[in-house]
Amino acid sequence: MRLSAEPSLDVAEYGFTHRIRVRFVETDAMGIVHHSNYLAYFEEARVAYLAAIGHPFTSWREAGLESPVLESFVSYRLPCRFDEVLDVHLSLSAATRATFQMSYLVTVDGEVRSSGVTVHGCTTLDGRATRLPAWLGEMATERVGRSS
Repeated sequence: MRLSAEPSLDVAEYGFTHRIRVRFVETDAMGIVHHSNYLAYFEEARVAYLAAIGHPFTSWREAGLESPVLESFVSYRLPCRFDEVLDVHLSLSAATRATFQMSYLVTVDGEVRSSGVTVHGCTTLDGRATRLPAWLGEMATERVGRSS
């Protein structure tokens, strides 16, 4: 198992927030968000984060890189419901030469609803493992230096 990050329940620990309104199609017959949608929320926030820091996912592809999810973990604390506005907080948690981990915290009006982690590899477009882009390794090093 590669997953080692422990997502914080403190919003202040996250450097990026993405807002998502729960659509009806994402809920079950009780109006509660189906568990599978949390990973889609994480992905949407991750893509928005990369764009916000000037490294949109399209530029990864143009550079011949992918970042497939190798592992994921979600802790469901309280349900999210139709039409609620979710704040998906995200941070880069850890990195090696070829993998990185992102931590997530989902809140509604400041109340913690779920948390999670995704572990990503870095591959070429044909699926061969390769090193992370230099900028991502530098970001991880800077983050570790700030939290020490």
